[in-house]
Amino acid sequence: MIKKHFPLKLVVLLFLLFSVDTTFSQDDILPSILIPSKLKENANAVVRNASIEITIDDFDKMIVKKKEVVTVLNKLGNVDAIIEEAYDEDTKITDLSATIYDAFGKEIKRYKERHFEDVSAVDGGTLYSDSRVKYVNYTPISYPYTLVFESEYKTSTTGFIPLWLPVNGYFVAVENSTYKINNPNKIPWRFKKTNFKGFPIETKESETEITYSIKNQPAYKYENSTVHYREILPKAVITLNKFALKGVTGEYKNWKEFGLWMNTKLLNGRDVLNPSTIAKVKSLVQGVENPIEKAKIVYKFMQDKTRYISVQVGIGGWEPIAANEVDKVGYGDCKGLTNYTKALLKAVGVTAYYTVVYADEKRDIDKDFSSMQGNHVILNIPNDGNDIWLECTSQTIPFGFLGDFTDDRNVLVVTPEGGVIKRTSVYKDEKNLQTTVGKIKLKKDGSLNATLKRVSKGLQYDDKSGYEGYTDEELYKSYKTNDWSYNNNLEIESAKLTNNKTDVIFTEEIETSIKNYATINDTEYIFRVNVFGRNSYVPKRYRKRKLPLKIYRGYKDEDTFTITIPEGYNLQSLPPEKVITSKFGNYKVNISKIDDSSFSYHRTISIKEGVYPKEDYELYRSFRRSIAKYENVRIVITPK
Repeated sequence: MIKKHFPLKLVVLLFLLFSVDTTFSQDDILPSILIPSKLKENANAVVRNASIEITIDDFDKMIVKKKEVVTVLNKLGNVDAIIEEAYDEDTKITDLSATIYDAFGKEIKRYKERHFEDVSAVDGGTLYSDSRVKYVNYTPISYPYTLVFESEYKTSTTGFIPLWLPVNGYFVAVENSTYKINNPNKIPWRFKKTNFKGFPIETKESETEITYSIKNQPAYKYENSTVHYREILPKAVITLNKFALKGVTGEYKNWKEFGLWMNTKLLNGRDVLNPSTIAKVKSLVQGVENPIEKAKIVYKFMQDKTRYISVQVGIGGWEPIAANEVDKVGYGDCKGLTNYTKALLKAVGVTAYYTVVYADEKRDIDKDFSSMQGNHVILNIPNDGNDIWLECTSQTIPFGFLGDFTDDRNVLVVTPEGGVIKRTSVYKDEKNLQTTVGKIKLKKDGSLNATLKRVSKGLQYDDKSGYEGYTDEELYKSYKTNDWSYNNNLEIESAKLTNNKTDVIFTEEIETSIKNYATINDTEYIFRVNVFGRNSYVPKRYRKRKLPLKIYRGYKDEDTFTITIPEGYNLQSLPPEKVITSKFGNYKVNISKIDDSSFSYHRTISIKEGVYPKEDYELYRSFRRSIAKYENVRIVITPK
């Protein structure tokens, strides 16, 4: 008799297959051991099986059915296992369930719809909202675990058709993902595919059906200083030419038509103000002829009178509160405050346009594909080709300044003639300037006293202007733990802040001291010459870089210091001039003797914003490494 010996791994695998809970769908193979090893590499979670099926019965009737089976491999993967579904007055959830399985595919917990929490879909900073969400906050007891989440809803709002983003970020792999949209009545639609090339995607497209699927897509590992995942991962967006939004119908094929719909259906008639308010703002600008000067006065009036609070009502959260209501209560969200400011400017004869933008993350409105886009609203004032942009939710931001919240991106400007794509203000490279001028006095005991004046412009103004709201204790702590954390024993003696909102310049005048800064022995007094501008950033090393290099923000720092050495010491040789030049920016340090007891230190560093091929990453790293090395240069002085 011949005995067969089965490998141990095969025995374990057979045991798992026959012992797992059999209540799940036969299409879903749940044990985590069965995930292909290549999908676990660089993954915090693996999407085992995801499907979205959408049925468009009419321009105002849509059914969305979703299912996601995701295995979470570690704590960081929990963000890919969200259990929630949103709804509102015209969206009804018809099916909702979730089940958690352990690593072997055995059921741990089952949630039916009655077990879901039902809360407002927005945070406590929102005044009121008609959007709600049903969710489960599951706390894992071990890893890996698998979530099977299913939902279905019916809605009369078709303005927002769920998109397909099969790989939803870095560190997540996809075993199988399918997106299907049925259009049996041939409602006219448009769709756009992005970054499909190079991915194992199967497509099927017709007048009545679109299907996309992807299988066995490994995870992308995030690399420092690279592009947002949206720029490289596949995405499909679909929109109807005729749609409904909270009972309001619309029809468009391009941005001009979309903007015309917004102006007619969402904005028209909502800029009415009380006669007393009109009289008030007219009196404020009396005698002022220049429209921009009028706008400055009105903008300050708005900032002084109102405050921001989120309000997610109206037509799908897109319609602003009426201007006279904001005027009455003194608050509003971005839509309400922008519409209110627009109405105030109209009252004094200044033309301004409501503008839709993606805020925070630097992201463009897609100029080539019109659809419901954006998450914020600002105001546009045409100015002979030099447009002025107003952020209406801040009580402190200067007139015409956006900062990095909404700068340098395509936006939709809504005019009575229709929508226009424009680009907001660009704060490029050396416009983001910080200059520091100061005096440093070294003492015999190795300590130092210093006075410095730091002036910031552009996005560096944006970084510093928030200091104005700090208490002295908070400000001094920020200097010690953020700005100059590399200096042990740093103390701030005083700080004077000046915020010039007219010229958008922030000035800091600081007196400070550092104990035990220098290293002293019988023959030498050694100190780092760069006291208040050290930039030691060196990018992480990658043996095989896979993603492009992206420098998100360019800037320029320029420092000029006069440094006095202690009495009784000789100032002998000084380091030669250092110049480093590259495609990514420039670096220059010049140290020169003034007299026997003092010398000057002048340093500039400029970094250029841009996207570069992955092959340039090591060059960039070398550039920053060379800078970091010289930022720590020491000078030695000796006793007389």
